[in-house]
Amino acid sequence: MSKAPIVLIHGLWLHRSSWEPWIAFFAEHGYDAINPAWPGDSETTEATREHPELTADHGVLEIADSYAAIIATLPAPPIVIGHSFGGLLAQELLCRGIAAAAIALDPAPIKGVWQLPFSSLKASFPALGNPTNLTKAVALTFDEFHYGFTNALSEEEGHDLYDRYAIPSPARPLFQAATATFNPHSETKVAVDNATRGPLLITAGELDHTVPPVLSEAAFELYRHSPALTEYKLFSGRGHSLTIDHGWKEIAEYSLEWLNKNGL
Repeated sequence: MSKAPIVLIHGLWLHRSSWEPWIAFFAEHGYDAINPAWPGDSETTEATREHPELTADHGVLEIADSYAAIIATLPAPPIVIGHSFGGLLAQELLCRGIAAAAIALDPAPIKGVWQLPFSSLKASFPALGNPTNLTKAVALTFDEFHYGFTNALSEEEGHDLYDRYAIPSPARPLFQAATATFNPHSETKVAVDNATRGPLLITAGELDHTVPPVLSEAAFELYRHSPALTEYKLFSGRGHSLTIDHGWKEIAEYSLEWLNKNGL
């Protein structure tokens, strides 16, 4: 029996090439994995930095629909694995019923997660701090990237990851998440009560500044009324860079174990 394909979804401020080690890892275990770009992202980190105007002003629904269109071309419903805002998108695609399962790694908050930890606000401030950023693409300085992503790492490793993967990203999704509590039609709303969806794993990194554990735990609680399988995992000592830093394989191996445990 062939295994379901895997669609890897990156989040804000990381280029899709950050998933390349994961593609090779899953290939070793019999999975075909792809890492589609967000609308407007260029082929390389460098090209995306050179043309930030192409990444600007894309919202959550548009990005989710772009992945849904790719999923429609696959031979079977895929496993979707997303990090940060990619984790939010993974939940949306799963609850639409077009994915077989989802892993949301330190996911951006869906509607209903109302907590606002100080570290999350600080990590988002480069975009949210100026209302005129709504329709723009915003790039992080190294210091901002280090606070939001690589705070659990050495500065040397942080600089390496910043140079390899950091890109400007649309600010609109952050504004949509930030205002979701007050917007009944928020694009970050997910059908958490879907009883027929596939299994869902939500994770948190203990030292994550951008998506502290309280946010992942709150997202997990939103699914409590659905009989569909939802599980939660906390990774000790890990920050928001857990999918790209020297310890990425721990996360990939746990993801693989979880998929195998659920017959996927």
